[in-house]
Formats: sequence, C-alpha cells, structure tokens
Amino acid sequence: MRVFLRTPLRRRAWSWSRSRSGPLLLLLGLALCLLYRTRTGTEPRPGACAQRTEEETRTWISTLETHVQVRAQSPAQRAVVLTGRRPASDPEVALYQQVLQQLDYEVQMARYAETSSHGVRGWSLLLCLRSSERSCLRRISSSHLQRHQRVNLLPRMMEAFSDAGGGLCHFYSQLHLTESELPMMPHACGSNNQKLQNSQDSAGADRLALAGAPPPALVAVVNVYVLVTSVEPLTSFLHDISVVTTNQDQWGRPTKLRDFLLQQLGPTASHDALGQIKKVTGDVLLAASSTNEKQPPVNRCVLCYQLLTFTLHFSGSITPVVVQVRDCRPLYLYPSCSSSSSSSSSSSSGPLSVSDLQIRISRFYELQRNQSDILAETEERTNQEPAPPPHGPCVDPRLRQIYTDPPLALTPPFSPRVKAYRAEVTFDTLAVRVRPQTASAACRAHLEEQRGPRMQNFPVGVGNSRISILVTDGGPDPVVMTIYTVHVFRESRPSLPMFSPGHVTCSYRQDCALRVQPGRSCGLQPLIRTPQSSLQTCSSGHAPGRWVVPCLSCSDNRTCDWREVAWQPDSCYHPLVDRPLLQDCLRDRKVLFIGDSTNRGMMYFLMERLNSSLEDWGKAHDTLVYRNLNGGQTLVSYSYYPQFWLERTRRPTFRQALLQLIHRSRPLVNSNLTALVVGGVQWLTTNHLRTVREVLSRESLSEVLVLVKSLGMGFHLPVDGIRSLSLEEIQDLHRENQNIIATAKHHGYEAIDTFSITMGRYKEFLQGRCACHFHEVEKSTSSRRSDDTPRSTGAGPELSSQSGVPDPDKEARPKATSYHVRGPVNQVYSEILLSRLCPRNF
Repeated sequence: MRVFLRTPLRRRAWSWSRSRSGPLLLLLGLALCLLYRTRTGTEPRPGACAQRTEEETRTWISTLETHVQVRAQSPAQRAVVLTGRRPASDPEVALYQQVLQQLDYEVQMARYAETSSHGVRGWSLLLCLRSSERSCLRRISSSHLQRHQRVNLLPRMMEAFSDAGGGLCHFYSQLHLTESELPMMPHACGSNNQKLQNSQDSAGADRLALAGAPPPALVAVVNVYVLVTSVEPLTSFLHDISVVTTNQDQWGRPTKLRDFLLQQLGPTASHDALGQIKKVTGDVLLAASSTNEKQPPVNRCVLCYQLLTFTLHFSGSITPVVVQVRDCRPLYLYPSCSSSSSSSSSSSSGPLSVSDLQIRISRFYELQRNQSDILAETEERTNQEPAPPPHGPCVDPRLRQIYTDPPLALTPPFSPRVKAYRAEVTFDTLAVRVRPQTASAACRAHLEEQRGPRMQNFPVGVGNSRISILVTDGGPDPVVMTIYTVHVFRESRPSLPMFSPGHVTCSYRQDCALRVQPGRSCGLQPLIRTPQSSLQTCSSGHAPGRWVVPCLSCSDNRTCDWREVAWQPDSCYHPLVDRPLLQDCLRDRKVLFIGDSTNRGMMYFLMERLNSSLEDWGKAHDTLVYRNLNGGQTLVSYSYYPQFWLERTRRPTFRQALLQLIHRSRPLVNSNLTALVVGGVQWLTTNHLRTVREVLSRESLSEVLVLVKSLGMGFHLPVDGIRSLSLEEIQDLHRENQNIIATAKHHGYEAIDTFSITMGRYKEFLQGRCACHFHEVEKSTSSRRSDDTPRSTGAGPELSSQSGVPDPDKEARPKATSYHVRGPVNQVYSEILLSRLCPRNF
C-alpha cells in the first residue's frame, strides 16, 4: 500500500491511492475544511478528489454531481451524531451539525449509542465523537450494518491505535519479536504515551537517515492527517495541510506540507522527504492492519472510515519517526494562529536547540491525553483558583517537584522529564494532599482539569487511584502543555490468615474512628450467636445486622482474617439466589433502575449474575435499555439521577427522569413482573418516594414491585471542591436513612439498608472523589475467578463478601472480552437486592 500526493488538480485538498465512496469523502473534505477554518483561521483548499489522471478526476467529479442530483430528489437522510460528554454548544458538535444540515441530512443528536432512540436502524451516517467511541464499539457491529450506512470508525484501526479500542501499539511488539523494524516509537499509539525520549528519537532518526550525502538540517515536528477508508485492501488518504513546528517557529502553524518541505529542503530533497512521509505512514498502517487478526476480513465495514493524526518527528533527516498515532480530534493549536510573537524572549536569543525544541513540541501530542476516567460522578468542582498573569511565555512546561502530604515514595524517583509515577500507601491512608510546583513561573500546574485547583486533597480508594497534574501556559484560556500522572495503590485491610481452628468469631457495627450511632458499641466485639438466627430467612432487605470476622482475639483487629468478613443479620439470613433460580425468576420480567452510580453498580452486578458475564458496560449518565439479557427474556433499564453537572434550571426533575425511564421501558405490566429500583448515595429523601407513588399511580403501575436502595456512606473526607460532611451531619444522615426506610415500608415498598452495611466499612471505598463508591467494573479476558460468586457460610446466616464457589457455566463458556463487577461491599447489598427480587416464595 502506498499513498500518493501529487500536484493538485482543480485545487483539491485530499489525495489517495484508491477512490472509495466519493460522496462520503466529499462530506469529510468539507467538514475538515470548515474545521480548519474554524480552529485556525486558515482557508485550505476545499473539496476532495482522486489524484491519478485528469480523466479520472473528471469521471469522479461527474459521479459526485450525479450523486448530488439524486440526493436532491430523494428524501432527507438521517445522520446521528453521538457527542459523548461534549455539550451541544461545543464548537465541534455545532460544526458537524452545520455541515450535515447543509448536505440535507436530518441530524439527530445523542450522547451515547445506548441512549440513541434510533438504535442501529433508521440512519445513514453515524458520527461517534470522542468519549462516545467506546459506546459505538460496544453497540455498533460493523458486520451488521446496512449497505448504505456509514460510520466514522474502523474497528481494526481503533483496536490498533485508539485508547477507546485499547490500542497500545501491540502490533509494534509483535514486529519487534520478529526483528522487523518500524519507523515509530514503541509507545506511540493512543494518547497515553509518555513523552519524547530525546536520545531515542535522535537515534531513530539517524538510523533511518538516507545513505549518501549528508542529511539536510530538518528539525521539526509535523502533524499529518490521514483518512483510512479500507483495511483490506488498505486504502488511505493524506491531507495536504499539516501543522508544523520547527526550531525557527516555536508555535505550531497550519501549512501546506509540500510548500513547507520545498522551502526547507529544496526541490529534490523535498520530493524525497514527501515520499518518506508517505512510506512511513503507509508502513505503520500496513503493519497495524496485517497483525491485527481480531476481526476476519468477511466482517469488514465497507463504508466505515477512520481519521488519524500522525505526529512525525524530523531530527536532521528526511525520514521521520512516528512519535504518536491517535484518532483524529479537533485541531486545537497553541497558541492560535493570530497570536503575536512579540511577547517572546529577548531578540538576542538564537534558534532553539533540538533538546529545547523537543520539550516545547511535546505538548502537541500530549494535549488530548486520555482523561475518560476523570469523571466527577457525584459532585461539582468549585475549588478553582484564577491564575495570575504569566511572566512571559511558558517555554518550559515541566514540574520542578511534586509535594504530597503524607510524603509519597514515587517510583521512579521524581524527575522533571518523567511523566508517570507509581506509589503505594497503607490501608489507613485515606487521602493525600498534592501540591505540584512548576519549573517556570510562567507556567501553571492544575490538578485533574486545565482550570482545576493548584493544591488539592485526593481520596485514595482501596486498589488503584490516579492523580493527573496538568501543566498549562497560565493564560486566561489555559492550554494543556504537559501531563504528569501519579498512580497510587492503596493496600487492602491487613489480614492474618487462619490456619487453625483456634479462633473466635468477632462482630462489629461501626468503626470507633467514626461513631455514627453514639449510643452503641464500636469496634470488634465477641459474637454471641442465637440458635434462631440460622433457621429463618429475612422478611425484608433492611433487617438489622453486623459484620462478622474470624480473629485470634477480638481486642486486636490485626489478628483477624479480613478475607472472610461477612454480613450477618441479627435474627435471620438472606438466602443466596443461585443462577438457575435467578434466571427463572426474572424470565418475562423488567427491572428498572433510577439513581446515581452506586445504583448503577447494583444493576451491573445483577446483569453479570444473570448472564454469567457482563459484556456491556459504561459510566453512562443518561438512559440505558438492555434487552439481550437472560436469552432475551429479561429487560433491564437505567436512568441516571441527579444530573448534577447541568445548571439547576436545566436539570431534569426526579419526576421527569422517572417518566422518561418508564416511557423507554414500555410496555410494562402492572404487577411484580415489573420492578423499580430507586436510590443512590445521599440525594434520596422521603419526598422522592412520594413522587414515585404519585407517578406510578398516574401511569397505572401502582402494583409494580418497588425496591428502595437507602443512603450510603460517602463525602466523609475533607476533599477540596466538594461538600464534606462533619460527624454530626453523618449522624443526621443516619436518622434520615431510618426515615426513608420507614416511609418505604409505609408505601409497601421493599428497602435495602445500604447505609448500615457501608457504615462499618466506610474506609474500604474504591476510586472516586466522593469516597462513596464500593464497586468497580474491570475488564476480564478470561473466565471469572472462583472467588467472585458469594456464598452463604455455615447454616446460612452470613453473606460473605469474599468467598465463593466456581461457576461451571461460566467456566465452560469464557468470553474473549467481558467485564466483572468487583467490590465486596457492593456485592453484599446487591445479593440482598436479588433475594428481595426473587424470594423463595415468588
């Protein structure tokens, strides 16, 4: 495969090796031209054409004109734009909408594929913008698209290069094992690569330099934009406008690639350099497509396409090294093309050295580093400091030091050139205060966001947490120039395994460090069992209980085997619903969930238990409907509430969110064949339960089964930017939780007392700023571990949050890619939910 770039005929902007679906490429060409004009103020040559012969060009244009005439006589086609987390006011979203409307498309906007009311039918063009890509990959099967449907994703290219597809240059490693070489850095895929390695870059450029005459002194970083329309045969298109940064011009600027090379190298060398660019990009694409065997050729998407950005580094050679390949995003340039250079350093300064240039230009492939996991799911951030005016330009966007309290032992030791670190903390470390300091006073360091605080307390969940430090230029509209990442691993609660029967069983309801119920004991107490506790099943999901754990001594929690901790009601037990019973119980039923991310965690737990695996997952903040559960015999739907990130005047009310969920889930049966699960962390009040009763009565659904997830622990740490509850406020919350349970019983609703369950294990929260998440969803590439299905121990009074038995059904049918809901506390109250959905007398 080779990509040809020749002298444009009739002022065309794209060139390629093969023509495929001309009308689609015309749309792309127009969209990109408008995008360049909007972002950079430049006027690239409009349109797109095949660059073979004059006759071929005329034929292609004639085909386009015919297509336009046919479309003018046909009804409007529908284009669905999935915006992800981008608001409708985002310039890129507005740009796509404007272009599509000009091309006579009926434009439908949605956030994710799961929330699109049109599903995978009824549209002819699907545009998946950044942060909606994972949703598209999960929901849109390229092998089942109609012949007229177009999608701006090539699954095999996404798998090779994009964070959304999990691309981490795996093909590079495969080629390295076979001693084949590619002109690229080993970590160039996606947006998580670290930085330019000066010595490696230079060595790579020298190794790839052409033999013969001394190489021209070309030192630059060039962003070139490649459109891939087919993997087999591999077909790609190279845009003639690039963004170039040189040692003479420290700010990236859009320019015609051919003109730039001609100016720098002269006629002969520029022609060779252009050929090397095409060869380098072509070789990388060919290697990615030839080593990716996840999708067979028969399933290829004929009308799919993928826009990619290649960041090429020239270092004294006409052969570049690829330092990054990523799915094409909006072309944010720093500074804007209208920026003046008058504020730069003194006129006595000479041209930048290669090392200095690399430091400056590294920002161009770090601007869009993946931050999809940085989601504030339960709060709005308010701790944001206005940056003082910069003292000159930020030419050294690095950190001088990262200060933390308590001090973190970073691995590797801190160095301004190293961008990624790891650190480990003990179980008792619940939060870390971080204050980064920049090397230059003209630069600013912000935490988590480009306008985030400059010093912040971070809750550290059990397991892995991530802290992002963004170095910006310090201007009024800050531009991210470098990103440092600290991965913090917090140990689990220290545990002493029990190897002999010489232990006692201890119990506790609350931690002495946070006495939510002042009148009750705290810490470990000897457990006094009653014979009746193992004889009867619980009649509700809010039966009082406690945590039990085996220990050598109840006076020292360091002698306990915390792997065996279990939840035990005081006078009954919650039976475990095994999978066959669960599948039979939920046949022909619909389960509706409304609430925040903690409620969503219970939903995904139910889905995994029901189907033996979880093949679809996302941090959705909208409405989801799953119809493929239990062999298509069970429907599960979900609506996120409250949508805290919206302005108060624009937030849907609880009534509106509930009505939308009911509407999307119809038809519904007015019996316990329909179940509604409502609840969250701390937003639920008794007024919401009255609204539930009124809405269900008005919708003729007053007989459906309603289950209330009560309040939960969270917001108990002093975290900057979000509310933090005092001990008295947490005690008030406990009293409100009791009122919610009493109101639920009054309306005839089931209640699961998640507050009492999380109260004793509040330190075991997982990743998240609210310290309120007790579940995480992780990717699993093999059958689930044997300790993932909980069991009842002894005669049945205890619900274990750790132990389990193998699942033969799961072992027999491992999934290539699936997900697993982990979190022992979430597991306990989710199993209680299942026992109330499917009681033994159901």
